[in-house]
Amino acid sequence: MMMLPRTSQPDFLERFHAGEHAVIEACYREHGASVLAAATRILPTIDAEAVVHDVFYRLLTDTGMRSAFSGGNLGAWLSRVATNAAIDVARRRRRETSLESVPEPRAPAPVLEEISARSIVDRFRDEILPEKYRGVFEARFVKQLPQREAAATLSMQRSTLAYQEERIREMLRKFVLGKDAS
Repeated sequence: MMMLPRTSQPDFLERFHAGEHAVIEACYREHGASVLAAATRILPTIDAEAVVHDVFYRLLTDTGMRSAFSGGNLGAWLSRVATNAAIDVARRRRRETSLESVPEPRAPAPVLEEISARSIVDRFRDEILPEKYRGVFEARFVKQLPQREAAATLSMQRSTLAYQEERIREMLRKFVLGKDAS
């Protein structure tokens, strides 16, 4: 029968830090129940068991975790590690649940400013803008096409488009700011 190392043996800490399989197995046998009890204070049993397995798996694979134990009461240290892991699981679950309970955002309703800006543009087009400038207005101000593209689309010279664009700006300025705008 193989003798399992006890945490009280003089070379235990060195063998523990080295990650010796027999030492980790002995830790599991000796402290597994108390580690499970610590985790079940926070989580349901099935989740607590997963935390315990995670703690001992990390103990086997993570040198940094083993080196964090520098002696003292190994059972208390393992219970604290399990408690912290259980708290992390509970927090993560709470965040996931709270995110699931948040309703999907709906498409935003048109902002009042957009509606009023749109109505100003529509009124300007219908009441003030002469018919001959409507193509330029649509291409440059509504569709926001580049000047070259707008000129090509409207089959006109760029200089003509630029002139009409400037006239439209003047009319729009007077319409929005009032007759006194110059």
